[in-house]
Amino acid sequence: MGPYSRTDLENYAEVLLWGVGQSRGRELQKGDVVVIRYDHQAIALVESLYSLCMDRHFRPVPVAKPTPIMEVERYLNSSFAQLTFQQPGRMELFQAAAGCVNLLAPEDLVHLQTVDPHIIAEANRAEQPLRRMLGRRRQSGALGWTMGLYPTEALAQASGMSFDEYAKKLHRACWLNMPDPVREWRRMQRELHELCSWLGTMNIRSFKVEGEHLDLRVPVGSNRRFRALTGSNIPGSELYVSPDCRGVEGVFYANQPSLRNGHLVHNVTLEFFDGVTTRVDADRGLVFLQRQLYTDAGARRVGEFSLTDRRYSRVDSFMAHTLLDENVGGEYGNCHIALGGSLVECFDGPPEVLTPELEASLGFNVSDIHWDMVNTEPKRVTAMLADGKPRLVYENGEFKV
Repeated sequence: MGPYSRTDLENYAEVLLWGVGQSRGRELQKGDVVVIRYDHQAIALVESLYSLCMDRHFRPVPVAKPTPIMEVERYLNSSFAQLTFQQPGRMELFQAAAGCVNLLAPEDLVHLQTVDPHIIAEANRAEQPLRRMLGRRRQSGALGWTMGLYPTEALAQASGMSFDEYAKKLHRACWLNMPDPVREWRRMQRELHELCSWLGTMNIRSFKVEGEHLDLRVPVGSNRRFRALTGSNIPGSELYVSPDCRGVEGVFYANQPSLRNGHLVHNVTLEFFDGVTTRVDADRGLVFLQRQLYTDAGARRVGEFSLTDRRYSRVDSFMAHTLLDENVGGEYGNCHIALGGSLVECFDGPPEVLTPELEASLGFNVSDIHWDMVNTEPKRVTAMLADGKPRLVYENGEFKV
């Protein structure tokens, strides 16, 4: 028997489909195609999700993701043509889909440790046409997209927990221990959207983040909107914006460990000048971090600035996966930045007018990577308003409304 009961799995499936609808901006309809991409260890949840889609007269299409052995074969035992090969029909499938649920249940977290990061970057570049198409469809509201996690022994071991303890923490983080989890997510969404509106009415020019190891200035940029709980990630407690990457200045420190492509990076210090990372340091994983920063021209710039209020997050410890770790609440909430690509849903305008030229002129960053770096220490965040006055907006893990 798996870690969750049948009722838990049904509730999780309900939450995930709710997330797809929120991401899309409207609910799925009868006859809509829903792609379910999954790691094989999540099969119990896949089956519940498939059943729910059938009950609602959707058209589910399950697609298994490569196993760790398959991924290693692709990166270490392939020609260039094999590495960049794109599966026939994949583009057509996602062009026909109205929703996509991505279920992550990693069997191994370190299998890519020996793979050259530039090989992975080359494979990612080959998928740019697919990502651009997905981005356009998501921005237009044609495609809903959400992502969820399922507990595995690998995740539990990496986070220093027993499997049962990890499963319980994930269960609680997704509000699955409540009688009606979707109702709880709707309530939290209303409150977080009120916080977005509050920040949006202040005409904020920049944020100043200060703490024992933090001294960072983040310009918001023009034509921006603050986002929270869009449904794209379950759980999702953060409030975020894609800043003007050209003006980020100062020092950011990520005290929370980060696992990426099989590499553990810990206690990272990033110094920015004119929006570019000019110095990096780390207690662990420094060489890998330095190589990631040269993945492409945008990898050393900031694509996201985020704050999580501890009152809205049920993640209270390191969970060995960014999906949860970027939402950690704990005692002091969290502030995180992402190195790499901006989130274009933060553009405050019709998505169809956001051309690559306009993106560049507004300071949206373009990169094939998006790597969240999280700080969970005590901090204060001050907004510098258009009239030159400062306004304290976040302290001790909470927004100061």
